[in-house]
Amino acid sequence: MHPNPAFRTSDHAADIAFARERGFGVLAVGDGAGVPHLSHVPFLLSGDGTTAELHLVRSNPIARSVSDRAGARLAVSGPDGYVSPDWYGLDDQVPTWNYVAVHLTGTLERRPTDELLPMLDRLSEAFEARLAPKRPWTTAKMTEAARDKLLRAIVPYVLRVDAIDATWKLNQNKTPGARYGAADRIAAAGIGHELDALARLMTDPPAP
Repeated sequence: MHPNPAFRTSDHAADIAFARERGFGVLAVGDGAGVPHLSHVPFLLSGDGTTAELHLVRSNPIARSVSDRAGARLAVSGPDGYVSPDWYGLDDQVPTWNYVAVHLTGTLERRPTDELLPMLDRLSEAFEARLAPKRPWTTAKMTEAARDKLLRAIVPYVLRVDAIDATWKLNQNKTPGARYGAADRIAAAGIGHELDALARLMTDPPAP
């Protein structure tokens, strides 16, 4: 997380809503030798931000080598973009990169196998709902043999979240005119990821 308090918020409701909406992040778990295992995972975060449901392939290094309850962090990245100092309309500025990120830190807990299918159904239901009016896909559409074969290959987990940290680096330490000017240029000709979304956030950043 960025150390400047101008880019940190205490609005955990906004952080939780952001992470729930993204639903995808990088899970990091230490391997005991100082090098973290990383895995890119979809997840379902509870409304209060205390648990994140996810699953891993059995061959994943985290599933193969990490203890049942291990310290873990789920990093959720949002829109990002390069900001040229020329876009502020101010003297003596430097290049930077604006972004949004939420870190969920806690304990990764392996769950019983009989919880896997209901967990997968909750995950698919949450993501399929965003595709309306498409008729939602469900595991019931699979043959029992094919479904059970795939289920044997994955393991259910829950991340028990103890701490939520977030960076909303949207140039809150600049004047509104400078911030809006940079946002306009990012939307028109910027480089990065989800530039329109980043520009909208820059014009109305969350309260510190």
